[in-house]
Amino acid sequence: MRATAPPAADHAQHVVDQWAAVRPDLDASPVLVIGRLHRVALALTTELVKVYNGHGLGEGDFDVLATLRRTGEPYELTPSALMDQTMVTSGAVTKRLDRLEDAGLVSRRVAQDDRRSRIVVLTDKGRELIDRAAPEHFANEARLLEPLTETERETLARLLAKLGAPLGV
Repeated sequence: MRATAPPAADHAQHVVDQWAAVRPDLDASPVLVIGRLHRVALALTTELVKVYNGHGLGEGDFDVLATLRRTGEPYELTPSALMDQTMVTSGAVTKRLDRLEDAGLVSRRVAQDDRRSRIVVLTDKGRELIDRAAPEHFANEARLLEPLTETERETLARLLAKLGAPLGV
């Protein structure tokens, strides 16, 4: 007999209940946190990407433009600093920068103090785009957090920071 699918809202509890039925000796309760975090993260990404796509950007493109913009004038960083601040590999940064440079949203120039090094600069076109996209992005994030009270948001932010610290995130 095939089990029915769990309600989407509490898939994690369904998984834990299934494990309890077939392997009561295992503590599957971490799924209630890890499984939910994973599913929420995937659903949030889907919602966030809709805004990025509405501005002709991918998730990584938005991340690079936002990182450059929030550094303040003159809106420039080395590729290594971008890699550190966006937490992706050098290859991923290079692909993003190639795409953004082709679109005229960033430019690369030789560093004055080290001719072997490059500097990534947010262009006026890139700044205008991120300045249009960022308010919509933050409004979207606020919408996604509406089910939580301000106190719950603060508690969740603190708990996620505590959980992420030993993982380096």
